[in-house]
Amino acid sequence: MVEHSGGDGDDVNWNTDDDEHEIDNFQFSPSSSPVHFMSETSYGPAETTSPNFIQKGISDEVVASFIEMGFSSEMIARAIEETGGGSSEPRMILETLFNYSASTEASSSKAKVIDHFIGMGFPEENVIKAIQEYGDENIDEITNALLTYAEVDRLGETNDVNINTNDDDDNLYSLSSDDDEDELNNSSQEDSILQALIKMDYSREEAAIAIERCGEDASVEEVVDFICAAQMARQFDEFFAEPDRREPMNNSKKRRTYNEPQRRERKPNTAMASDQLIYLPKEMIGFGVPNRPGLMMNRPVPVPDIACGPPFFYYENVAMTPKGVWATISSHLYDIVPEFVDSKHFCAAARKRGYIHNLPIHNRFQIQPPPHNTIQEALPLTKRWWPSWDGRTKLNCLLTCIASAKLTNRIREALEKYDGEPPLHVQKQVMYQCKKWNLVWVGKNKLAPLEPDEMEKLLGFPRDHTRGGGISRTDRYKSLGNSFQVDTVAYHLSVLKPLFPNGIKVLSLFTGIGGGEVALHRLQIRMNVVVSVEISEANRNILRSFWEQTNQKGILREFKDVEKLDDHTIEQLMDEYGGFDLVIGGSPCNNLAGGNRHSRVGLEGAHSSLFFDYCRILDTVSRKTRQMRR
Repeated sequence: MVEHSGGDGDDVNWNTDDDEHEIDNFQFSPSSSPVHFMSETSYGPAETTSPNFIQKGISDEVVASFIEMGFSSEMIARAIEETGGGSSEPRMILETLFNYSASTEASSSKAKVIDHFIGMGFPEENVIKAIQEYGDENIDEITNALLTYAEVDRLGETNDVNINTNDDDDNLYSLSSDDDEDELNNSSQEDSILQALIKMDYSREEAAIAIERCGEDASVEEVVDFICAAQMARQFDEFFAEPDRREPMNNSKKRRTYNEPQRRERKPNTAMASDQLIYLPKEMIGFGVPNRPGLMMNRPVPVPDIACGPPFFYYENVAMTPKGVWATISSHLYDIVPEFVDSKHFCAAARKRGYIHNLPIHNRFQIQPPPHNTIQEALPLTKRWWPSWDGRTKLNCLLTCIASAKLTNRIREALEKYDGEPPLHVQKQVMYQCKKWNLVWVGKNKLAPLEPDEMEKLLGFPRDHTRGGGISRTDRYKSLGNSFQVDTVAYHLSVLKPLFPNGIKVLSLFTGIGGGEVALHRLQIRMNVVVSVEISEANRNILRSFWEQTNQKGILREFKDVEKLDDHTIEQLMDEYGGFDLVIGGSPCNNLAGGNRHSRVGLEGAHSSLFFDYCRILDTVSRKTRQMRR
């Protein structure tokens, strides 16, 4: 993801019982105030299930799910009676409960959400479970959860190793041997991913091509990213064609006129004037990476004069977006060609991102000490337990969600059936889950998801950067999954050190947990002023804590909402501090990322359209800077 909270509303209160929330809750609800910080309240303990419900024929689990959604026991009992008693269907009970809500309109909307997902073919019990976990308004997270449940169900159907259970809700992972064992032994990891994609209603042809292009080590999420990017263009064949066979496709370059000023001074870059699409390189090394010096290169097109810094700017977002998005982003940022980089060249985890900036690209250097480049170097305690048949040296992209304890327990039980190495088909199923969830070995036959402090290390943050101060475990995973990879960003920003020996003044948009600030600190570039704009209270607390713990001597000034940071305020800040040297940030990727199949609508989405506020603010800073120089 991107270094931002993406509109994490401070009026949303997350349950702090982190063992019950291993997959994060993420809900957007921007506040109207740019400065006011609201206090957080917590929910009380959930009510216990009444035995009367069992007598009515409704299971404890169903009733508990309704109680956790905020309905009282009396309301649930009434809903059960009104919908037929013990023979009531959970969906009918839930719809009735929604109808009891204070707002008829709101309850109708919730019922429509249920019907919408059931109409898409998702099982009713999975829909209710997802709504319970993420709320009825967070459509993106519900969709992602339902797709994950579908993949888990698919794995259960393969019956690799049958694990008996009396709890249907626990059936999250199953492996077993049967008459198809020989066929499974001959199947490959690619076959497993291919079947998963077909189960998700992708055609065999597009799935096979995407797997080939993404590589054999790609996860399901990465392949879905790739396919969705192609589908958004409505011309799948063109997207996968060789570069010399691709036909140019026009991009409308529609601008958000309500929040973006006209830029009459800009001249179109000749390389982008044809409106051709920007294609992702197969190997993302940008203009060069430190461990491959022979591949350093110049920009394909120089930065236009109107865009030369200072002020310098640095913009980041996910690499695999719907077709045409990066061309649009480039056209709004002086037609500068993006630099696509996979952070696997800087650390032990992949993170494919695009960067548009006007920084120099020569004489870059790595922060010291350099990060560990393999899993076992970064996490040495795993080496003792790492089996020879797990050939991973890099983790996949670190996300905001982790595997459940039930899944890792099922894997342990499956592996303990064998004295030595498990059969090949079991190894392949285990590896599928390891790559999907970034599981690491912590004991004999024991896999576990990464801990927050391990994610901090892999992403280049100091230990305990996100720990304590009221930050829940759930918030830590969410914030880290949306952050910069510090070593990658620091490599790009390193060229600023000789340019600003006396310190730098930074305007940090969508600050998140301060990845840009940590990078500058680790580069030993003094931050004289940082004006931070970040909507998540948890992330603002993390940045303030970092600022204090590292004894920063400069000024940290915080705002909450980029949409409320108007031109007049920006100009006042520049008059007060003498301008800004660097504008850095990455707008929300919620409507761009491939995992979001429900509202992956590109830059016109409610969240990702905040990119145009980045452009508006950058324009204001650039214009004011030119005025101050006169």
